[in-house]
Amino acid sequence: MHEYQQQFIQLALARNALRFGEFTLKSGRVSPYFFNAGAFDDGASLAVLGRCYAAAIMASGLGFDMLFGPAYKGIPLAAATAASLHSLHGHNLPFAYNRKEAKSHGEGGSIVGRPLAGRVLIIDDVITAGTAIRESIEIIRAAGATPGGVALALDRQERGRDAAGNDLAESAVQEVQRLYGIPCISILTLADLIEAIRQGGNGLPADALGAMEAYRGRYGSSRV
Repeated sequence: MHEYQQQFIQLALARNALRFGEFTLKSGRVSPYFFNAGAFDDGASLAVLGRCYAAAIMASGLGFDMLFGPAYKGIPLAAATAASLHSLHGHNLPFAYNRKEAKSHGEGGSIVGRPLAGRVLIIDDVITAGTAIRESIEIIRAAGATPGGVALALDRQERGRDAAGNDLAESAVQEVQRLYGIPCISILTLADLIEAIRQGGNGLPADALGAMEAYRGRYGSSRV
């Protein structure tokens, strides 16, 4: 496991962003773990999180020209990542984000920050249904730019569901990759998390392993 993944786990545990137990998800599934990026709500945690995103992006070798943060959670994530890419890796890249509603006065428009151009890397926390990512891709394409990839905090590697509530064969991340042909990078995956629990010594609850493996066996996507 990479150092940035270990740092991310420790941060998530310290901020109670990663919890273990029984959690009923919006899908109706009962998950043995829960991740909430909204718990990274201070300067120190955002700084560490930005470093983790930047490290994962650099490790991927992906080429891109700027960052885009979907409103709302993606906005601070993109800003923190841009700052870390500059301060730690020497890449001074522009970033932008969208408004939920277009502004009719002042500079107007729905995009704040650098105009979208070139290959744009989308920064978000997780992909659940893929709605925010699809909207981001449409925004980027409408501006004449190219979606270059997606960077996530956590890839749950979990099969999605259709409108009727039936389990699909692929995860939301896999669907995005298949439909749009763009890579998805993540700081941590479900497989990484399970392996970290198995290895122990990192603050993760050893007694959660059985439930995590059972959940992956039942709902894990084909690539897990």
